[in-house]
Amino acid sequence: MGRQIKVIVLDTRYHRDPLRTDGSILGSAQWAWLEKELKGPDSAITIIGSSIQVVSNLSASTGPLFYLEGWGRFPKDRDRLFKLIADVKRDGVIFISGDVHFGEITRFDCSPTGYPLYDITSSGLTQAVENALPTLLRFVVRFMAWFTPTTMRVMSKNCKFRSCTYGQPNFGAIEIDWDAAPVTLKLEVRDVNGFPVSGVNISLHELQAQTAHPVNTVKRGAYQRHCSLEVDLPWVVRYRLAILFFSAVTVSLLALIGLGYRAIVVSRKCLHKFKLD
Repeated sequence: MGRQIKVIVLDTRYHRDPLRTDGSILGSAQWAWLEKELKGPDSAITIIGSSIQVVSNLSASTGPLFYLEGWGRFPKDRDRLFKLIADVKRDGVIFISGDVHFGEITRFDCSPTGYPLYDITSSGLTQAVENALPTLLRFVVRFMAWFTPTTMRVMSKNCKFRSCTYGQPNFGAIEIDWDAAPVTLKLEVRDVNGFPVSGVNISLHELQAQTAHPVNTVKRGAYQRHCSLEVDLPWVVRYRLAILFFSAVTVSLLALIGLGYRAIVVSRKCLHKFKLD
């Protein structure tokens, strides 16, 4: 297969069933086409482009406050995708995605492929989540990104921010060193100046089933990074962002009620004193 790279770009909108249905993302015709493409001639690397995230399922952690589109909201189809890659014995598969208006790199170790599946999310080139807010409020987005539990995000001390997400304009980059032994890949999210804000270096051998050492199962109730799904997190961890938000709202309302009550009491005292005078 030499230095060949195959690129497959999916349409995840036109044939998609409504959200919350756990139906199909691709539709029967596109599934048949995808299977044909994956069964085609081997390539050292296969890049599958998806407009929505494949590996990450942050909606499981951000709900009920807000939800993001992603394959994780169609778990049957996501399992079908991973199983198809495994059944056709396609090594070297990497996903690229966008849509969420921030950049991150995620990884899933427990797919049936027998090797880790990486998803490089870069979004967006011209618009990003932090751009929609005043500069003084951007720290709120960064705090939420750090506080929201995620099991699939690749964390590194080399990330620009502690959450290893990047909410400013960004783009993704994949560099391949064919002359290295073994062949190495550099997967990165970069800022508008081309500097990496998140990244990971891997060997091409790691993306081959016969040389990988995957963990195929996780005991129920146990936790393993890059393996346990967000939906399997303990509820107090999974919904901690919502718990924090509603707790803050409750405290604020109680504080307002208290201030209102205090203002009424003071007003009555002043009015009573005024009448006596």
